[in-house]
Amino acid sequence: MQQLSGDLDTDSQPPLAVPFAHFVIGVAILLIGGAIAGLGSFVPGIDPAGAGSLHLLLAGWIGLTIMGAMTQFVPVWSGTSLYSRRLSVASLWLVTLGVAGLVAGFLFEYAWLPIGASVLLLGFWTFAYNIVRTLPAARTFDITEAHFAFALASLLVATVLGWLLAVDIAFRVLGGRIAPSRLVLSHLTLTVFGFVFATIVGALYQLAPMFTQAEKTAADAHLAHVEMVALPGGIALLAAGRLLGSTRVGTFGGVVFLTGALAFSGFLARQLWRARVEVGPLLRRYGLVVASLVGWIALTVPYWLVNPVSVFTRFGGPMGTHLLFVGVFTLTIVGTFYHVVPFIVWYHRYSDRLGYESVPMVDDLYDDRIATVEFWLLAVGLAGLWIGDALATTWVIAVGGNLLGAGILLFGANMAGVVWRHRPETVREVLATLAGRSTA
Repeated sequence: MQQLSGDLDTDSQPPLAVPFAHFVIGVAILLIGGAIAGLGSFVPGIDPAGAGSLHLLLAGWIGLTIMGAMTQFVPVWSGTSLYSRRLSVASLWLVTLGVAGLVAGFLFEYAWLPIGASVLLLGFWTFAYNIVRTLPAARTFDITEAHFAFALASLLVATVLGWLLAVDIAFRVLGGRIAPSRLVLSHLTLTVFGFVFATIVGALYQLAPMFTQAEKTAADAHLAHVEMVALPGGIALLAAGRLLGSTRVGTFGGVVFLTGALAFSGFLARQLWRARVEVGPLLRRYGLVVASLVGWIALTVPYWLVNPVSVFTRFGGPMGTHLLFVGVFTLTIVGTFYHVVPFIVWYHRYSDRLGYESVPMVDDLYDDRIATVEFWLLAVGLAGLWIGDALATTWVIAVGGNLLGAGILLFGANMAGVVWRHRPETVREVLATLAGRSTA
């Protein structure tokens, strides 16, 4: 893929409304998930940490965000055109409806689960097909494209396992031939680490050098080579060990995977340390990402060395779950959006005016004061969640969660303000896209 610089093939990107539609629905699902989590303490039968909430977070918020980002930037980075905008919109609606069906099934009626799972599988497979047809086949993938290809393969397998689980929960079709708990663990491994984690790592190989303007050194290349072998191989072995119930295979895979994750954290830390640009909202959040990733690895090693195939260690060390989901996943998305959303808006609104009139810089489009407040809300909220877990103190967890939610709301408001102030017609375009118009 190309660096996002002067040689960027921006004419290859889809209309602005296509990725934005993914982002809008993703944020809406995140807010719904937060509402469900908030109601969990007051409404019987709602588990804020249950399977429904987890699917809202992973398949809804993170999944749709990744789909929108890939739809926008895979064509740009690869210098090609999106295979089909109609398929992109179709997969958006299918995934959204599939997530809604799964959440409804987990909350109200298990018999609905196969329907939701089938729609979700169709949506993710449609998305994967669209991206695979978009990726250039005539040359060797670079490191980002290789990670995306692995992530898509993990997604395809994970959705099949998820569909089998949904059917088994509703109708008990497996008949004990394989333990459902093994399917769950393998499904989560491929989803969380194979799809989400690998996608984030692959994207940051492009984004970190671009945002920091730091040159890659021989040491960076060595770390990347270690990660490229260890992370995908370790994830595959960990998923296989969990599916087979093999502690030995799972332990080996987990150690290999953590080695790759540590190598990548070193790469990202070196990029940030040698940054040649002013530290802004994006780099501050990436700094927290590195700290969270290293912390998650340190908290996970003791558990995965003993029993990586246990349900209690499915996301690594129990004390590291918030570091992974909030510190690594959410902060990466939020930090990246502080450049991606203003950049997309700037390109569509101001790029053709450059050299003819005074135009704002990309970083001038958002409110830096709101970004600063939101950063500290996210940072303190993450710390509150982690400390609350460590002390097993419910009120500290509640405070941390509320601070985190407030930070997410401010982030959403800041990004919405960018669109509203600089390209308000995007709102109409998003609505038209969701209605299936102007997407051909």
